[in-house]
Amino acid sequence: MEVDGKTVKLEIWDTAGQERYRRIASSYYRDIHGIILVIDVTNEKSFENINKWLEEIDQQATDALNVLLVGNKCDLTYDRLVGHETAKKLADSLNIPYIETSAKNSTNVEQAFQTLTSGIISILAPIEAKSSATNDQAETKPIESTTIKSD
Repeated sequence: MEVDGKTVKLEIWDTAGQERYRRIASSYYRDIHGIILVIDVTNEKSFENINKWLEEIDQQATDALNVLLVGNKCDLTYDRLVGHETAKKLADSLNIPYIETSAKNSTNVEQAFQTLTSGIISILAPIEAKSSATNDQAETKPIESTTIKSD
């Protein structure tokens, strides 16, 4: 996918978000750079579980992690139980972006991945720059020489 003028390869894992997969999901958190937490806006329980998932992620994941909260099934207006403002307020309190999507009709799905990936790039860019600068310094360091005289 193309993001901010860069070609980015995403490796996506769907852990289903159900309680019975929680133990398996924790193995995916190591060495990840981004995570999309998806709530079903027609299911209050999925919204209520977000804090549990975030606690687990905080315990398992790296510090350089970009998180996005997605409210899915926004096309089901009449079945909606989690309001946009309620979910947005939670996301704001966690200092993470919130986007509503519909996987059924593809509303904002690409935008969600673009948002997540842009966030990952902005988190990793300073880390990569620092690493590159350290490597450059190591490569340009003068080598001390020692002369050995033999009698």
